[in-house]
Amino acid sequence: MPSSKHQDHKQEDSAAKKGIFGKYAYGWLTLAFFLGSLLLHWYFGWEAYVDEAREHGQPIEAGAYMTEMLRDTFENWQSEFLQLLWQVLGLAYFLYLGSPSSKENDDRLEAKIDELIKLQAGEKGDKIIDEIDEVYLRHGGHARPHGH
Repeated sequence: MPSSKHQDHKQEDSAAKKGIFGKYAYGWLTLAFFLGSLLLHWYFGWEAYVDEAREHGQPIEAGAYMTEMLRDTFENWQSEFLQLLWQVLGLAYFLYLGSPSSKENDDRLEAKIDELIKLQAGEKGDKIIDEIDEVYLRHGGHARPHGH
């Protein structure tokens, strides 16, 4: 059975053979969805603008349409991107950087594993834990469940 490292190289080689489109397929697909949705947004916006102008007996002007569509597009992007940015950055901050509740389960699990290592390794347990902490750059001692 091939190792996962070998499998990873196989996938990378396969993508590299397809050039920039294979290697960055997700990015290209995302760009295609973005451009497709933008074009459809502007097309249907044009249809609505023309209908509304005719309904009110106003002339159809490309400048007025561009102003209206740019306003609507940027208003939509501002709303969506600010919301998405807050969700991504806010969740990342609160879940991984600063929230005591996000650390509680990890600390508890680490404390249990530390105790299992000590139980199995006996006197060498503390040394093993110190080595693991050094490898994974853990500073500030060991986990203390509910000790935040």
